[in-house]
Amino acid sequence: MKLVSKIALGSCAIAVLFLAGCNDTATPAKQATAKPSISEESLGLRKVDLYTEVKAVPEKTEYSKNYAGSGKTIDRAFQDAPPMIPHDTEGMLPITINNNQCTACHDPQVAQSMNATPIPKSHFTDFRPKHKFDGKKFEKSIDNYKNEVAIKEINHLSGARFNCSQCHAPQSEGKLIVDNNFQAVYTEKDGAKKSSWRGTKLTEALDTVGEESYVTDKDIANKDSKAGHLNKGH
Repeated sequence: MKLVSKIALGSCAIAVLFLAGCNDTATPAKQATAKPSISEESLGLRKVDLYTEVKAVPEKTEYSKNYAGSGKTIDRAFQDAPPMIPHDTEGMLPITINNNQCTACHDPQVAQSMNATPIPKSHFTDFRPKHKFDGKKFEKSIDNYKNEVAIKEINHLSGARFNCSQCHAPQSEGKLIVDNNFQAVYTEKDGAKKSSWRGTKLTEALDTVGEESYVTDKDIANKDSKAGHLNKGH
């Protein structure tokens, strides 16, 4: 019985010490090191609690009603960014490869007379190699070791660029809940209106042989080496 009593007393003592330790968390010293609480209003950009939607509804989207050819333009968001569409697009969408009303004004041959931005030369360039594959054998149309590139100018809009609205989109004139204070830094003097991706930049860094190339004379000398072939390799 004495042994049972000692065990019971010991258990009570441990419980008292445990409760005392828990109560000790409320001491001024520990309160001073406690992390401050974070309000829900400070978590997001809307500056309202997470359960309020009344003040979080933006203004109605209002696309420009300017007629095509009005001459109004929107500065590019950053250097070489696709320009936004500044005019009304009612009845022009969707764009298909056989029905593209954008070309009626933006084709380089008529753009100036229509007071429109001409489609750039890059959109009249074919960047798609015409390789051959008969189901068994694959044959490249170019020889990279001879510094050949699969790029050629064409006299019509490239099939890869016909869908104008894939990159160009109308811009809403409504106000945002959060102010946008981003300021673009352009690398070209006319970067707000024009792209720098033109002229020699269309083929820049595409050379496979040269000072900036990763292909060396040693690579060319060993291009037909059997090393690496599963059947005859080492």
